[in-house]
Amino acid sequence: MEKQTVDINRVDARLHKLHDNGEKGLFTFITAGDPDLETTFKLVLSMEKAGADLVELGAPFSDPMADGPVIQRASLRSLAGGTNLRGILEMVRRLRLHTEIPLLLMTYYNPVFRYGLECFALDAAEAGVDGVIVPDLPLEESAPLLQELKKEKMHLICLAAPTTTPQRLKKISAAAGGFIYCVSLTGVTGMREGISPDIAGFLQRVKRHSSLPLAVGFGISNPGQAAFMAEEADAVIVGSALVSLVEQFADQPDVMLKGVAGMIRGLKGAII
Repeated sequence: MEKQTVDINRVDARLHKLHDNGEKGLFTFITAGDPDLETTFKLVLSMEKAGADLVELGAPFSDPMADGPVIQRASLRSLAGGTNLRGILEMVRRLRLHTEIPLLLMTYYNPVFRYGLECFALDAAEAGVDGVIVPDLPLEESAPLLQELKKEKMHLICLAAPTTTPQRLKKISAAAGGFIYCVSLTGVTGMREGISPDIAGFLQRVKRHSSLPLAVGFGISNPGQAAFMAEEADAVIVGSALVSLVEQFADQPDVMLKGVAGMIRGLKGAII
């Protein structure tokens, strides 16, 4: 396992290993605390065993502007159960007794700001978080958080969309760490019937401005879509399809764990 050191972040270590092995990465997303943090704990370990290379833990927020209905419902369920950032970080501490899989927090800026940027970065690093994704934090306003994360050797994962201009891609590349999160379409998260054929051109534009690995997310829900995306990207990100399974089998935890693991095995098998 890629033990965290002062020299290399777990995200970088995993991406380097995938590259050296000629493999593509499978990054997964679930909402922390849906249906509860103990189930999230089990899901992370199960997903890693099934083939996930990195896990994004969504911190629930009352106004998840970048998320579609599936993840919105998950956030509301998690909030109703009392989930907050401190509880998520405590769960990450427990996970680090069992796994070194790269873990990212996907959170909106308000909870981080209320926590306190310096305290958040210190506590997240101490717990074992490797980086954060903050979809509602504009690049122009990211410097204070980025500064605190860099002190703790954590990454700020930046997003790029098909509408992102070349000038902005240069700025994103300068600020980003780990990988560039390439949003496959405009709009919110969620499962889609098809994938835009223009994705290859979009990724080529990003590559002209960044040497970081590229991970593609939004709309990927089956092995065929994952394989298509993996032809051009270094990793694919799957979220809503997994969160939907969690919702469907919330009252059958064993079925849920088996279903999520089975989906991940199918997705990973399609991109190797």
